Amino acid sequence: MSKEVRVSAVGEACADFNVLYCLLHHEGTLFAAWYDAAHRITVGCRRAGVATWETFQPEGFWLASRSRNANITDYDSHNYLTMAVDSAGYLHLSGNMHVDPLIYFRSERPLDIYSLRVVRAMTGTREARATYPLFFKDAQGRLLFRYRDGCSGNGDDIYNVYSTARRQWSRLLDTPLLDGEGLRNGYARPPVAGPDGWWHLVWMWRETPHCETNNSLSYARSRDLQRWETSAGQSLSLPISRERGEIVDSAGVGEGLINMVQEIGFDSQGRPLLIYHRYDRHGCSQAYLARPDGTGNWQRSQLSQWRFRWDFNGPGSIPPDLVLQPPCVTAEGLEVAWRSLWNDAGRWLIDEASLTVAATLPARVTLPEALTRPRQQLHPQAEVQLLAAQNSDYSPQHRYWLRWEALPICRDEPYPATVAAGKLELIEAQG
Repeated sequence: MSKEVRVSAVGEACADFNVLYCLLHHEGTLFAAWYDAAHRITVGCRRAGVATWETFQPEGFWLASRSRNANITDYDSHNYLTMAVDSAGYLHLSGNMHVDPLIYFRSERPLDIYSLRVVRAMTGTREARATYPLFFKDAQGRLLFRYRDGCSGNGDDIYNVYSTARRQWSRLLDTPLLDGEGLRNGYARPPVAGPDGWWHLVWMWRETPHCETNNSLSYARSRDLQRWETSAGQSLSLPISRERGEIVDSAGVGEGLINMVQEIGFDSQGRPLLIYHRYDRHGCSQAYLARPDGTGNWQRSQLSQWRFRWDFNGPGSIPPDLVLQPPCVTAEGLEVAWRSLWNDAGRWLIDEASLTVAATLPARVTLPEALTRPRQQLHPQAEVQLLAAQNSDYSPQHRYWLRWEALPICRDEPYPATVAAGKLELIEAQG
């Protein structure tokens, strides 16, 4: 059953291209980051007990390669925004990067958006070709930052750690975690902290900027994000290359692995489960579930029996025509939810022993249906974007969502239409 919700205005957001924003909840205060009508980075803050939003637009620096400032974006859907609050209360903001110099802002005063200023370097090395910024926190509450140095088909994952005492970043690892060896790059999901006390990481390799060259679904785990091993407990020397890593599914180039659809969840015993997309022997798109058995082998199961093919190819951002949610345990049992262009949405209940589908059920309704449909009359092709908030420790926050409408992803090029700015709204669950 959907929640009773309240919808309120946050500000004005560009609607002429599709890119992800950020919504963060910290001790009753909400922080958001988005692009305004002029594609300028805008940061908002709504204090606890206050109905209105304060906004601020931090200054950037000149990006000669883009012929624009770093606080203004173009039409690249890679240029999402991400925020963090460190343990001392200072704000961190990054984004608007696709093989660009590092773009990073930090506040000079705790919880103060007006004091956000550009910081031109974290460590000062390997920061000229950054993409995919990610803030998260380790078990000690330290702020970490991951990004890719390099480009699609030729890049490495870099991890930094922040000292609140020194207000400085340093390398968490002396080497990249994943090493493309100058031949490829690893597309990893964020490390996931499991109920078993391990961090779990899943990724696939890509040979070129073309998304159909994804291959070799891989896995590693770690207690501390510094020493990594296979599912059977064998130590992995860093950096992890394709040949040294543990391969879960050896699907090759053109066999349907896609970096947008690989997630980690857990069963009722806290064991990791990987959900991912690839083609079956007939070339149809299918959802697969995999679980390690502790000896180096993986139990794999095909969940779907679909007859469509998500035939992705080429460079640039592509729309998420199929979404598989991380496996999770609910009151009904182990569950995997999906949605797609071809068969709407639903969820599978999974038999934990066999990893097979025990039942197929309708999708859960989170928000009123009216909020999932366009209503701003911006353009016939405009789509609704919904983004759930995170708490500042990166645990789920199920009370708040950002809602906006925008034209669909267009391979990082301007959409062939002129669209006015739209409304950025906050959805707040009541009770």
